[in-house]
Amino acid sequence: MKEHFFKRLLILFSAIYYTLRISFLALTSAYKGMLSRETANKMLHSWARQVLTLVQASYKVQNNTPLKLESGRSYILMSNHQSYYDIPLLYMSIPEGSSLRMIGKKELFRIPLWGRAMKTAEFISIDRSDHEKSMESMETAKDKMKSGVMIYVAPEGTRSRDAKLREFKKGGFMLAIQTESIIIPVGIRGTERIMPPDSWDFSLGQKIEAHVGTPIDAANYSEAERDILMQEVRKQILSLAKKPE
Repeated sequence: MKEHFFKRLLILFSAIYYTLRISFLALTSAYKGMLSRETANKMLHSWARQVLTLVQASYKVQNNTPLKLESGRSYILMSNHQSYYDIPLLYMSIPEGSSLRMIGKKELFRIPLWGRAMKTAEFISIDRSDHEKSMESMETAKDKMKSGVMIYVAPEGTRSRDAKLREFKKGGFMLAIQTESIIIPVGIRGTERIMPPDSWDFSLGQKIEAHVGTPIDAANYSEAERDILMQEVRKQILSLAKKPE
């Protein structure tokens, strides 16, 4: 029991170390004027690999169709959300060098060092309690997307506590339609077993999977057809995230 406690503690502190280390490197590089988007991409990909290796996760990425990103198009990645380990897995699911950034709740940006590094690396803060500020965040997201950043949106809004797909929020779909983005649906499997929601316990050596679906072009939908688009994406994510019987 004591050995398990210390192992869990070691993993937790190691994960914090990796996160703070990359945050420090990003801020230091930015201060020196050396933090390009490409450099941040490499840092984030390296961080994702490190934290997955730390828990000895065996990950698999399966693409329904070859994922080819077209120049001049905006992209939004959407997936089910069931664990903190979803994000590292998603970084391993996209072509290396892709500029994937998240829209995160404002509280994350208040964390010393890490929050400032997230802002420096072009992550987007959103205040869900303030509609006006939330709309400002969406405008920031649009500007980032025009410059080549792929945005990650968890359409459920928060992590599922029982691995079941929750009701989708509408904001990400409006953003997709207004920016004529291509939505990439992803079904994540098994990450909740590494560290269940509302727990600091770890389970090592888990097999986790990201199933990348067929891209959906939101340019083919009007704002009045938002709910139809939402159902199309939901249908894919449900199927992609479903574990075989």
